[in-house]
Amino acid sequence: MSVEKLTEPVITVTEEAAKQVAVVRQNEPENADKTLRIFVEKGGCSGLQYGMVFDEKRDNDHAVESFGETVLVDNFSADYLRGAVVDYHDDLNDSGFKIKNPNAKESCGCGNSFET
Repeated sequence: MSVEKLTEPVITVTEEAAKQVAVVRQNEPENADKTLRIFVEKGGCSGLQYGMVFDEKRDNDHAVESFGETVLVDNFSADYLRGAVVDYHDDLNDSGFKIKNPNAKESCGCGNSFET
């Protein structure tokens, strides 16, 4: 009898964020068959910054299924994003995807870059 090791997903994607991913894929035919990738790269005013792009799945990607959408995270980014929540807000003054990252010690005012 084999025992599977249960692991927590790298990130959590809220229902609102998953709905917005679906909307973007519907409105952009070039991305209809691609998957949203959330990644971390060096840059920004705090040292690291978040990025999002529609992409193809690669070997060793973490795939997170949420509300009918899949989000990809590469191994490098997973180390910085583990436990993060990806949400989407459509407010008058503050619309867009938001990442609440428990690994970020400091974030810049724009919320797109952080320091660990």
